[in-house]
Amino acid sequence: MVADRPLRLLLVAPASTGGIGAHVRDLAGGLRARGHHVTVAAPATTLTTFGLAAVADTVVAVPVGAASPIAVIAAHTSLRRLVRAADVVHAHGVRAGVAAGLAGRGVAVPLVVTWHNAPLGGRVRRALHTGLERTCAKQADVVLVASPDLLDRARDAGATSAELIPVAAPAPTTSGSALPPLDLRALAGGRLVAVCVARLHPQKRLDLLIRALAGQPELHGFVAGDGPLRDRLNELIATTNAPVTLLGRRDDVPALYAQADLAVLASDWEARPLAVQEALRAGVPTVCTDVGGVAGLVGDAAVVVPPGDPAALRSALLDLARDPQRRAGLAARGVIQAATWPTVDKTVDAVENIYLNLYWRRR
Repeated sequence: MVADRPLRLLLVAPASTGGIGAHVRDLAGGLRARGHHVTVAAPATTLTTFGLAAVADTVVAVPVGAASPIAVIAAHTSLRRLVRAADVVHAHGVRAGVAAGLAGRGVAVPLVVTWHNAPLGGRVRRALHTGLERTCAKQADVVLVASPDLLDRARDAGATSAELIPVAAPAPTTSGSALPPLDLRALAGGRLVAVCVARLHPQKRLDLLIRALAGQPELHGFVAGDGPLRDRLNELIATTNAPVTLLGRRDDVPALYAQADLAVLASDWEARPLAVQEALRAGVPTVCTDVGGVAGLVGDAAVVVPPGDPAALRSALLDLARDPQRRAGLAARGVIQAATWPTVDKTVDAVENIYLNLYWRRR
């Protein structure tokens, strides 16, 4: 299916330092390459972090998802103007979806929303998220989700059309890093190298990883990422004397994985974590938690452990550390498993077809 002219597409994204921003960048670049005019509305930090000005036709700094009344009003005013100029609006995240839906009220512009995350945190926070899901599901023409559990949530929330669209990991970059290279093996001091790529955020449960590695002599953990828990995690590392180093935000993840004996992710929830996709594709034996869409993503090509269980995580890591033959088997299966995943191009094709269907339905 094709349109009678290039579509004017508005992608709306919240503040992001991880998978959402990377996905929006891939969509913007892929859709623009297919001849569409792409505008991205997102907080200035997201636009800068992911270089969105280089892949979109237009970028507009909008405080999407900000909590202050002034920011909410500013976002609504900007989004309402942008929505009116679009053929299709695609928001990413429930909050961005609600904001785009409110901005488009009374305007006959189709709205697509991708749900990237499940509700986490305390009871009040989860209840608020569930309420936003219901509002978002009613506003959206199509709800796209990143994992099967989110598909169930979207249908339960009342979405009239919900589809699973796997978020593909971008191809490894060949550009040079702006940071000095790291010799992880030298830093590990003879231990095996375990790499975790994750934001320093409660969802990633890096406290469990630190406790799992504390007191053992065989592995040194390196965490690539930044976030609000840096000081707290450094205190925990010092208190437990765990062999873990926080590297800060890195732009050379392929180089880190090239030095890794293991990869690990201990999150409370993930859809299709890009870090795990990158690790398996690089042939790094991986330990990850059985949450969201992770088990279906990795199949038998990674070790999957229960979430929230440092003893199980520790046992899995040490078992692999002591079994080089098993590590080699997982490395080989990981590359095979990664070859079965949809590419970024396939994801862009699927999303473009949804836009075209909505465009012609509106016409």
